[in-house]
Amino acid sequence: MQKELVINAQNDQIAIALLEDKSLVELHKDSLQHSFVVGNIYLGRVKKLMPGLNAAFIDIGSEKEAFIHYHDLGQQFLTFNNYVRQVLDDRKHEPKVKRMPDLPKDGQIKDVLQQGQFIMVQIVKEPINTKGPRLTGEISIAGRNMVLLPLGDKVSVSQKIKSNEERVRLRKLVQSIKSPSFGVIIRTVAEEKRVAELDNELKMMEKRWNKVVNELRRAKGISLLMEESSRTVSILRDLFTPEFEAIHVNSLSAYDEVVSYVEMIAPELRNIVKLYDGELPIFDNFAITKQIKSLFGRTVSFKRGAYLIMDKAEAMHVIDVNSGTRTKASQTQEENALEVNMAAAAEIARQLRLRDMGGIIVIDFIDMNEGVNRNQLFEHMQQLMSADRARHNILPLSKFGLMQITRQRVRPALEVDTTETCPTCFGTGKAKPSILFTDQLEEKFELIKEVYNTSRFTIHLHPYVAAYIKSGFPSQLLRWKMKYGFGVRILPVQDLGFLQYRFVDKNGDELDLNSTQAMLDE
Repeated sequence: MQKELVINAQNDQIAIALLEDKSLVELHKDSLQHSFVVGNIYLGRVKKLMPGLNAAFIDIGSEKEAFIHYHDLGQQFLTFNNYVRQVLDDRKHEPKVKRMPDLPKDGQIKDVLQQGQFIMVQIVKEPINTKGPRLTGEISIAGRNMVLLPLGDKVSVSQKIKSNEERVRLRKLVQSIKSPSFGVIIRTVAEEKRVAELDNELKMMEKRWNKVVNELRRAKGISLLMEESSRTVSILRDLFTPEFEAIHVNSLSAYDEVVSYVEMIAPELRNIVKLYDGELPIFDNFAITKQIKSLFGRTVSFKRGAYLIMDKAEAMHVIDVNSGTRTKASQTQEENALEVNMAAAAEIARQLRLRDMGGIIVIDFIDMNEGVNRNQLFEHMQQLMSADRARHNILPLSKFGLMQITRQRVRPALEVDTTETCPTCFGTGKAKPSILFTDQLEEKFELIKEVYNTSRFTIHLHPYVAAYIKSGFPSQLLRWKMKYGFGVRILPVQDLGFLQYRFVDKNGDELDLNSTQAMLDE
């Protein structure tokens, strides 16, 4: 399978697309005005205890109060709490780690926390709708091959590593190189890794923890002690495998960041990181824009007329499978239902990853009478979902043909509005004559020459309009060049509506002609 990562870094947001055999399977979008907070470590203050919920609200300085349940404090919480108190009481000396008893499994939060108390916490779930961030007291620092557990002492190995010999090798290896005051979880990607690589990563994570402790010493109240890596690096850490054939980046700063990370974890793969400098927007070039528009609507077509209807309620997602016009005369109704359901399962597994849907998902498959067919569909869905990194649980089909899936929700489900503003009236309800559109563009030429003093620029247009302006002989584009002597270029951009346009100078900066015209008219 060919794997590629495409990173579209813009001024206000970053979008990261994972392609498998050119097919979009994951999309991550983040506004640069809104930081990615999962993994951040804070010194927070207990704001309110909720004995009835056996939980507490913690003030970490965010807009919404964060929430922590007793069971999320972690077995080592008493040791952590004692360590934090020692650091805050004596900020000049390094405290000794004193092992405290494990937190009782059936205890009460009012016996452990007090209102106004300082507590070190880490965000495990971003704010979703009206809910604030979800916290844990089990502090961890994630690396590529391992997860460091400060103040722990155990070494655990991912159960996905099946070889018993390799599990024993990794456990002994890590135990020999780690500090006694740290626990470690060995991730699946550490399989077959050499000691030097693991040792370097372990030292790097220990340095990050030491920075957390130094920030704790300087803290005068509620504080951010450690900020998670950038969104780009955090996704790379979770997704990156030696199977990646290319990572395409359209921003020099993001490119340098990705190169630095790849050189650190896999120097031999440094050359797969490529700086994209093509004329087309990077998502247009890799056919991602078109896939986004076709995959994020309420209706998703997947095979010869069959389609899905996807709806979201407050507490769950509901997916309805429809055969549409897709039938085969040579097949019975049962055979046709099985074929459509199997294809639908593949698209649904893709959609769950793509939209990062979490919580409860209910799927209404086409009814099948044969038990063997229902079992085949259930096993097929299990196999398809095995590639999903989010924790999930799948139940067999009920007698009504419903399949229930629970999937870990860490962030809000990704929603992309695939509707477009009316390309004729732009939402106003009134439109200029479309036949005058080229005249409207031509009117901007003199303004560009007068205000910007340039004769070389590019016009971004909808692909159909761009094709029209460049078609025929002499084309409209050629007539413009001959009439004005301008170096006019036309670039098709899939994100634009039919009668939308953008003027861009030779440096790639957009010319705000409407504002300029308004200023001249005043």
